[in-house]
Amino acid sequence: MPDAAQPAADEKVRSESPLHVAIIMDGNGRWAAARGLPRAEGHRRGVEALRRVVRAANELGILHLTIFSFSSENWSRPASEIGDLFGLLRRFIRNDLATLHRDGVRVRVIGEREGLEPDICALLGEAEELTRANTRLNLVVAFNYGSRQEIARAAQRLAREAAQGQRDPASIDADTLGRYLDAPDIPDPDLIIRTSGEQRLSNFLMWQAAYSELVFVPMHWPDFDKAALESAIAEYSTRERRFGGLVAKTGS
Repeated sequence: MPDAAQPAADEKVRSESPLHVAIIMDGNGRWAAARGLPRAEGHRRGVEALRRVVRAANELGILHLTIFSFSSENWSRPASEIGDLFGLLRRFIRNDLATLHRDGVRVRVIGEREGLEPDICALLGEAEELTRANTRLNLVVAFNYGSRQEIARAAQRLAREAAQGQRDPASIDADTLGRYLDAPDIPDPDLIIRTSGEQRLSNFLMWQAAYSELVFVPMHWPDFDKAALESAIAEYSTRERRFGGLVAKTGS
């Protein structure tokens, strides 16, 4: 729930290990192009990087890992590339789900499922159901996801309740809207990482990122590994998190 259990505004907060890390996995196509390889190979190597990072997050004690796997804007890509991406998703779930379950990973999926192919919806549901009781790491997969769309869906639900007389519009505040987002029980990300050198959120967790620390790394996603994750966390640990307030004065 947004802003729940946040530190007091005048506290200076440092954390060597963020509880929630979110990653915009960018640069598969550029990685492939730089090597004269097809984009599909870049996406395949990107899945290998995802395996490494999920394993690393578990080893580092991160409780929540959110990955931006397919955005609502990605539908504008060529049909052949979308087919490749969906094929990789199918193989990832079929080949890796048992390992994720064994390692205590709970899979959550956020985003719009209406209009997806039935077998994709079934695989996503299977992953969530099988791992529902796991508690070691929450792997939140943002699939067919856009933050503006997520906020709009939440607003629509609240508007319907108000129109039906179930809610007083005056009672709607930021906390209320936050409870209507796709995963309201997952805390806001402490750290958001984007690979490939781009420095923007691209419609990813814009509500939840209000006070997140942002780290942009130049390497493309297929090259990302545990060492790169640790480096981003080290950068995060140097930041002063003020949540809109002032740093508390110390000393004389």
